[in-house]
Amino acid sequence: MLEIKDIYKTFNPGTINQVKSLQGITLSIEEGEFVTVIGTNGSGKSTLLNAIAGGFTVDQGSIWIDGNDVTHWQEYKRAKFIGRVFQNPFSGTAPNLSIAENLSLAAYRGLPRGFGRVLNKDLRNQIIDTIKTLGMGLEDRLDNIIGSLSGGQRQALTLLMATWLKPKLLLLDEHTAALDPKSADQVIRITERIVSENRLTTFMVTHSMQQAVDLGNRLVMLHRGRVVHDFSGSEKNRLRPEDLMARFEEVRRADRLDQSVADLLKRRYV
Repeated sequence: MLEIKDIYKTFNPGTINQVKSLQGITLSIEEGEFVTVIGTNGSGKSTLLNAIAGGFTVDQGSIWIDGNDVTHWQEYKRAKFIGRVFQNPFSGTAPNLSIAENLSLAAYRGLPRGFGRVLNKDLRNQIIDTIKTLGMGLEDRLDNIIGSLSGGQRQALTLLMATWLKPKLLLLDEHTAALDPKSADQVIRITERIVSENRLTTFMVTHSMQQAVDLGNRLVMLHRGRVVHDFSGSEKNRLRPEDLMARFEEVRRADRLDQSVADLLKRRYV
């Protein structure tokens, strides 16, 4: 479903602000897989997700979605394959439109609308039935402006919008990071249900070690723009948050050793 082949991305090349964000990442994600992605700050997690979504063009390598080479496609063209939920609960929706109007936009996304009534009775009833599954009582507030809702409520609705048409690939960019713990837990439960019921291929970036081990069937760890661990199957199922913290410490220790060796060689030969 998703093929990432040896991709590189450097921002501000040749300047003092140069950042090598992606350094030869290769990943193959099968249809129906739920992959969680973790990494240290600056490891390239969000950069990788943005590369997949088409936020920029990679310097080298290729990206394939559902058998299509999308490497040089613009973001709007890739969007027909992708549903995406951002970290900010107030992104991904039209804040001045009602709940019903936002979800009707999601229902007609990419489809010709003509001049007929978009929010007809059948669609409104479908929206009501779908929103009921959230268990938030929002089905009685369809005409409320979505910008008036809490972050958790809005993020749950954004999930519905992103998955309404069952995308080939669902991208979740730390989508609970800005929520309070109770709301985050609620949104994670909704995420699990939607992904499972629709068998969605999912790529989720998270900062939470608990989410990383609890969710999905595969876990990828990045560091300095490279894949340093890729856990799946029984190996992934056995992981605990403390195991991941130990892996992070190993990576940091290796970095310190590499820097010490580099400094030693520099002093010796300069």
